[in-house]
Amino acid sequence: MSKIGRLPISFTSATVKADGNGLEINGPKATVKHKLPRELKVEVVDKEIRVIPVNAKPSRQCNMLWGLHRALIANKVYGVQTGFQQAVKIVGLGYKAIQKGNSLTFSLGYSHTIEFSLPDIVTVDIDKSGQNLVFKSIDKFELGNVCSAVRALRPPEPYKGTGIMLDGEKIIRKAGKAKA
Repeated sequence: MSKIGRLPISFTSATVKADGNGLEINGPKATVKHKLPRELKVEVVDKEIRVIPVNAKPSRQCNMLWGLHRALIANKVYGVQTGFQQAVKIVGLGYKAIQKGNSLTFSLGYSHTIEFSLPDIVTVDIDKSGQNLVFKSIDKFELGNVCSAVRALRPPEPYKGTGIMLDGEKIIRKAGKAKA
């Protein structure tokens, strides 16, 4: 039996409709759909969603799918109710980001600026220094992909500590050259 899969998913401000193997979640931020595999079904009772296997004795494969889809549904419920956000910090002299419509322009110490277009479901807030960014989305997976792609533009380097880093990321600093 899946330890994660058997946990109920509670919701407050969302409305959930289950039909067969499909699930539609309406919240204040958006509406999302989720399709379950044929080994699983979903029950909505009061303000709780329960994902349960179709067979009385689920196989190992079914247990893995059970936990996975329960976590995916929980993320979608949380996303449409409150949304996810990730802070990104740009460290370096002259390093900054500027928002132009649905794209970002980065100045990261290269000889050119870098244009980065955002997906429709991801938004960004930039402070006036251009070095503190907060990405927001209803989809946790897409938010992680965007933050990872932005970080890859200029990963933090261990000597000076400059670059783009996620909030809470710890950079292990190295000592420079020893003086003779």
